[in-house]
Amino acid sequence: MNKFALAIVFASISTSAFAAPETFNIDPAHTVPRFEYNHLGYSNQLHQFDKTSGKIVYDREAKTGSVDITIDTKSVNTGYPLFNEHIQGADYFDTAKYPTITFKSTAVKFDGDKPVAVDGNLTVKGITRPVTLTLTSFQAMPHPMLKKDAIGANAVTKIKRSEFNMGKYVPMVSDEVTLSIAVEAIKE
Repeated sequence: MNKFALAIVFASISTSAFAAPETFNIDPAHTVPRFEYNHLGYSNQLHQFDKTSGKIVYDREAKTGSVDITIDTKSVNTGYPLFNEHIQGADYFDTAKYPTITFKSTAVKFDGDKPVAVDGNLTVKGITRPVTLTLTSFQAMPHPMLKKDAIGANAVTKIKRSEFNMGKYVPMVSDEVTLSIAVEAIKE
């Protein structure tokens, strides 16, 4: 084999061994951020946001990635329009002044080949705090209907709403809030 052919073979082997990072767009129809809190000791209430956008970068080979998510606070859905308006007010989400919640990752942690946690900065009402999203599931595979690569995960973390200037009625209504997000994203 001559040197030119050997160089081509070596180049094709080395480029296939080092896959590039892949960018995935959030699928808004299958991405649902939720928040859960205890209401007066009676029950845990679970609400969601209906509009989410963003991108996820995933590099399988390098075991790195990034997450950039934006949630439309005006899309809060409690199942009751009057309560939606109430928690959009200044005591809670203050959607007139702060129309979005953002999460921007700072690190993705892997266990073997799968991501298991995402560290990042959560910004609510203009206040940014570090959080870790623990992934309770993760899947990367071709989407059976779209015929494109896709990823999906479920993530969870706990915060104190008082740390984001949303502490009205604490402790009667719990300060601790569980945030969870079911996310799916499609490769660009």
